Amino acid sequence: CGRVCPQETQCQMACVLSKRGKPIAIGNLERFVADWAMKHNVEEKHEKVKKSGKRVAVVGSGPAGLTCAADLAKMGHDVTIFEALHKAGGVLTYGIPEFRLPKRIVKHELEKIKKLGVEIKTDIVIGLTKGVDELRDEFDAVFLANGAGAPQFLNIPGENLNDVYSANEFLTRCNLMSAYRFPEFDTPIKIGKKIAVVGAGNVAMDVARTALRLGAGEVHVVYRRTREEAPARLEEIVRAEEEGVQFDFLTLPVRVLGDAKGNVVGMECVKMKLGEPDESGRRKPIAIEGSNFIMQVDMVINAIGTTANPIVSRSATDVRTDKRGYFIVDDETCATSKKGIFAGGDIIRGSATVILAIGDGKRAAKAIDKYLSEQGSKDH
Repeated sequence: CGRVCPQETQCQMACVLSKRGKPIAIGNLERFVADWAMKHNVEEKHEKVKKSGKRVAVVGSGPAGLTCAADLAKMGHDVTIFEALHKAGGVLTYGIPEFRLPKRIVKHELEKIKKLGVEIKTDIVIGLTKGVDELRDEFDAVFLANGAGAPQFLNIPGENLNDVYSANEFLTRCNLMSAYRFPEFDTPIKIGKKIAVVGAGNVAMDVARTALRLGAGEVHVVYRRTREEAPARLEEIVRAEEEGVQFDFLTLPVRVLGDAKGNVVGMECVKMKLGEPDESGRRKPIAIEGSNFIMQVDMVINAIGTTANPIVSRSATDVRTDKRGYFIVDDETCATSKKGIFAGGDIIRGSATVILAIGDGKRAAKAIDKYLSEQGSKDH
């Protein structure tokens, strides 16, 4: 939390000192204590509990899944985490850049969880390798924490050209293949001389700053609204500006241009103006007629958001989802519509903060523990 969560709108906003001036820097304090404890090998002491004999499957090893697994292990349950990629950690490992969350910290947390007895199985795609229904038959309970990793698309001509990436793919390649350690590690990702990053959320800032670190000549963040409407944290925008990221506000891409070989050579955009507020409360961007222009770029990274991947939900019979594909759960227990199956994290609400996912994991663990205590032993 001290490194990646928006403390200014969460804990620090609730600080009483903020009514008269600046709040206590809770995020920095938390980061200092956590780093000090790790440096000095301070370990949490847990009261040993009797093994329950109950088995729980956790789908996904991101913040929600890891938190739920750790808490359930402390309660005496046998927990197995199923991770689709070859490294555990979820968004902590493949989504957040090294300069914001060093991999050594994630690795340290994973080792702590393994010491609790949690088993982590990687390279298993639930929904393909095996389904949720199979897990429910094999385990006493299942917690779905597979995140919202499917990219949303711009749906404009030329989006299928070479060197057009989703932010998810770009960051995953950079993080899982150690591109941040270039040139020690040479990864299969081409860095353009002039890159356009479409979107202005926190992920867009991560992408833009990562691209600069990998040697991009120019990086432009292209956003259809103004700086004030940008969903990214102000701190992240300021850092990006300080590092040399350029911002093209009130600009909307309408077409990606390619050469005869299918490589990106530019992006056609239109200038925007702000109208009346829309359902989000932000002023609606309106295209200015005749304002089209060509931005000369050789790489485009789409960072307008992610949504639920349907692979997991398709293998979960009788588990209800909303129209966007997110699992519908009870707010207090994270229980789904199917007995014994719970869900939490981004897969129930869409992309959100790490702390919200951790909260889901903790609530789900308590609810699963209660559920298991009320059930008879299953034969395996």
